[in-house]
Amino acid sequence: MMGGGGGGFFGPGGAQVSAANGLPFAGVPSELRERAERILAREPEHPEPDVAHRPRLEDRRPFTLRSFLAEHRLGLAGALGLVVVESLALQAGGVLTQRGIDDGVRAGDTGVLVTVAGLYLLTVVVSVAAGAARVAWTGVLGERLLYRLRLRVFDHLQRLSVDYYTDEKAGRVMTRMTSDIDALSQLLQDGIVNLIVQALTLVLVTAILFGLQPVLALVTVAVVLPPLLALTVWYRRASDRSYGVVRDRIAEVLADLSENLSGIRIITAFNRRAYNLVSHRMVVGRYREANVATATQNATFSAATDLVGALGQVVVLGVGGTMVIDGSLSIGELAAFVLYLTAFFAPIQSLVQLYTTYQSGQAAVAKLRDLLATEPSVADAPDATVLGPIDGAITLDRVTFGYDPGVPVLRDVSLSIAPGETVAFVGTTGAGKSTIAKLVARFYDPTAGTVAVDGVDVRTVTQASLRRQLGIVPQEPFLFAGSLRHNLTFGRPDATDDEARAACQAVGLDDLVARLPEGLDAPVHERGVSLSAGERQLLALARAFLARPRVLILDEATSNLDLASESQVERALDAVLAGRTAVLIAHRLATAMRADRIAVVEQGTIVELGTHDELVALGGHYAALHAAWAAAGGAGPDEAVAAQG
Repeated sequence: MMGGGGGGFFGPGGAQVSAANGLPFAGVPSELRERAERILAREPEHPEPDVAHRPRLEDRRPFTLRSFLAEHRLGLAGALGLVVVESLALQAGGVLTQRGIDDGVRAGDTGVLVTVAGLYLLTVVVSVAAGAARVAWTGVLGERLLYRLRLRVFDHLQRLSVDYYTDEKAGRVMTRMTSDIDALSQLLQDGIVNLIVQALTLVLVTAILFGLQPVLALVTVAVVLPPLLALTVWYRRASDRSYGVVRDRIAEVLADLSENLSGIRIITAFNRRAYNLVSHRMVVGRYREANVATATQNATFSAATDLVGALGQVVVLGVGGTMVIDGSLSIGELAAFVLYLTAFFAPIQSLVQLYTTYQSGQAAVAKLRDLLATEPSVADAPDATVLGPIDGAITLDRVTFGYDPGVPVLRDVSLSIAPGETVAFVGTTGAGKSTIAKLVARFYDPTAGTVAVDGVDVRTVTQASLRRQLGIVPQEPFLFAGSLRHNLTFGRPDATDDEARAACQAVGLDDLVARLPEGLDAPVHERGVSLSAGERQLLALARAFLARPRVLILDEATSNLDLASESQVERALDAVLAGRTAVLIAHRLATAMRADRIAVVEQGTIVELGTHDELVALGGHYAALHAAWAAAGGAGPDEAVAAQG
C-alpha cells in the first residue's frame, strides 16, 4: 500500500526498503517469480492471521560453508563417489607402466604388453567418463545451491529494516549478491570437488610410493615434507588477510560505481566527470594493489613448491639410481616411482591454485555470514498479533527517538490524532517532522514512549498488518522499471484497469495516460527517469490512492509540483482524504492550511498545535511562518521556511 520509496522519507535503497518492511515486492524477475514463491512459501511475508513469520531453523544458524552444504549431503556423496572412481582410474597408469616394463619389456612377453595396454586404455576411458559425469553432477548441484543462496540473501535483504539501508552503501549491498556469490560459485563448482580430487590423489600416490619402495619414499618425504609444511603455513596466514582485503576492495569499487551511476545527471551538470574519473581510478587502484598482493603470494608459493619438487626428483634419481645399480630396485619400479613422484607434486601445485579459490570463497562466506547474521532493528515480537481493520486514531505518548541513540531527534512528543482527522506538521528543515511520520509507519521504534494506532501499540502487531492499512507518498517517489499499470497497482495488484484510471483521474494523471499511445501499458524506465518530476509525484499519489489505505502519510508530497499541478492535487486530496486519517509533512503552507490541525515542530518537540486561524492569532512560530509566506506572495516551494531561514 506504499506510495513509493526513496527520497528523504525512505533514504537510500528505497527499492529494497519498501518490501523489507512487510510490503509486497514486485521486483523479482518474472522468470524467477514462480520458483521464488515456492521457496518463500515456507517463510511468508504476509502470513495468515494465525501464522507468525518465522525463518527456517537452518536460516537461524550462522552461515558457514559446512551448514550451507549440509542440505545436499546425498548429492555431495554422489560427487565424492565419482571423484574416487576418477582418481583410482587416473592413478592406475603408474602401476601398469611398472608391470609393462618389468613383466613385458624385460621379460619379452608380448601378451603382457597387450594386456597392460588394454587395461591402460580402459582406465583412460573410465577416468574420462567419471570426470565428465563428475563435472556435470557438481555443476547442477552447485547451481542448485547458489540458486537457493541467492533467494535466501534476497529474502533477507527484503526483511532488513530501513536503518540498514541508510547506513550501508547500495553498491556494497550489491557486492553480496554479485561478487561474493560469484566467488562462492567458483568455489562450489571448481574448487571443492577439485580440492577433494587432488587431496585424494595425493593420498593415493603417497600410499603407492610407500608400496613400491618404502625406503625411497621415506627419503623423499623427509626431504620434501618439512619445507612444504613451512611454505603452507606461511601462505595460509598471508592469504587469509589478503583475500579479506580483496573482498573489501571490490565492495568499494562497486559502491563507487553504483553511486556514480545513480548521480550521473548531477555529475554531468557540475562537470565532475574528470574529477570522478581520478577518484574512481584511486578506488580501482586500491583493488588492483590488493589483487597484486595476493598474486605475489601465489607466485612465491608456487615457485617455492616447484623448487622443492625439483629437489625431490634430484634426490629420487640419485638414491633410486644407486638402488638400481646395487639390484635392490628394478628399472620398472624406478620408472613407476618417478612417474608417481611427478603425480605427487602435480596435486600440490593444483592445491595451491585451489587454495586461492578456497580463500576467496571463504572470504565471501564471511561477508555473507555477516549479512545474514544482521537482524532487523524493527522486528515483529514473538507474540505479535495481526492488526484488524482500523479506524485510524493515532497516538504518540511521550515519544523520544534518535537515529543515533546519543543524539535525540524527537524529545517527549505527545499528540493524539482522531480518526478521519488531517494533521499537518510544519517547521524548519531537520526539526523532526519526517521522523514522526516514520515512527507512525514503524520504520523505526521509539527510544522511549509509545506510538499507538486505535490504542494498540504498533510494536505489538505484525508490521505487514499495520502497513497494509497505510499509504505513504514521499517527497522523492520511487518508480520501478515496468509499465504505468505495474507502478500504479504496486500496492494493490488486483486492481482493475477502471480503478487504475479512476485513480489517475483523481490526481490529474489522466491527461498523461491519454497522451501515451500505450496508455496504462506505457513503459516507465528505471526510477521513473522517463517522466518529469511532477509526473512521478502524481503517479506516486495515484498509487497510494488506489491502495485504499485507512491512514495516509504525505511527506512533502506536493513540493515537486508546479502551481497548476499542485492546485489540481490539492483538490483531489479533499476527496481522497475524506473519512481517512492523514499525516501531512508540509513545507508549503498552502498544503498545511487545508489540514484540520497544524503542529509546529521545532528542535524535536511540538511547540504549537491548533487550527490555522488559532495559530495565526497566537502570534508565535506559525504566525511568523504565515507572515513570511504572505510576504512572498503565497506561492513557491518552501516559501515561508525560506523567508524565515
